[in-house]
Amino acid sequence: MTFQPSELIVNQDGSIFHLKLRPEDIADDIVLVGDPGRVDLIATFLDQIEVERQNREFKTITGRYNNKRISIISSGIGTDNIDIVINELDALKNIDLTTKQVKKQLHRLRIIRLGTSGALQKDIPSGSFVMTSRSIGFDNLMQFYRIPRPESCMKMEHDLKAHLGWPQTSSYPYAVDASNELTSKIDNKTFIHGMTISAPGFYGPQGRELRIPLADEDLNNKIRNFRFDNLKITNYEMESSAIYALSSSLGHEAMTVCAIIANRLRGDHLSDYQPKIKELVKIVLDKI
Repeated sequence: MTFQPSELIVNQDGSIFHLKLRPEDIADDIVLVGDPGRVDLIATFLDQIEVERQNREFKTITGRYNNKRISIISSGIGTDNIDIVINELDALKNIDLTTKQVKKQLHRLRIIRLGTSGALQKDIPSGSFVMTSRSIGFDNLMQFYRIPRPESCMKMEHDLKAHLGWPQTSSYPYAVDASNELTSKIDNKTFIHGMTISAPGFYGPQGRELRIPLADEDLNNKIRNFRFDNLKITNYEMESSAIYALSSSLGHEAMTVCAIIANRLRGDHLSDYQPKIKELVKIVLDKI
């Protein structure tokens, strides 16, 4: 199969359309962040910088940490951006950009999202770290793809939909598990494990009401009370469901760990969270 130029767009310099990267620019181990400024912060930990590129919100720095080659890439906010990032990273590794054909030998990436998040359970304090064992997508991105549906995820989706009284007009919540191999490698005794909701927005979709009334004012309480196989929903963020679903479908490993900078039930917020981000970065880089 050969991809048409309109379907796989390559720039004149041989780089992929949005990320503006060439295959040799990225490592097998990728740290994914939302904020382009956080790419620079993490890069201060590197011993050597080999590549630095930016286009729009997509900033990449590839270098070495303890002689391990690592790429740090910003995605911006939301699962729509993740659709671009994961597909283009896969294309860089697994599609010949000259012939526009899939390579015979496929390559596996290890993708670790480092983010910030708001906790939904009272016992998860600001300043703690949450590792996402299972991500629940409130976005509708994966309705446009055929993805494998593990039975445990499908059962949980059904139970969650019933528990929340999910409207028929809304996109169906989907659940995807993190890579067991990667979570085992990156895990730390300080990490809290739980299920994370990836919301399609920061305000209404996460139960924040400013001047527009919410469709369901009790949504967050329902979410807090949901249990499945003794797991509870621990936090909100905005990207992991798409990272997990796209990565697993393409044969890559993916996991997320977030610094909790707010507790929604307590109403508190960690105003200076940069020290916690740096602590998390050091933990993860040492594990890679």
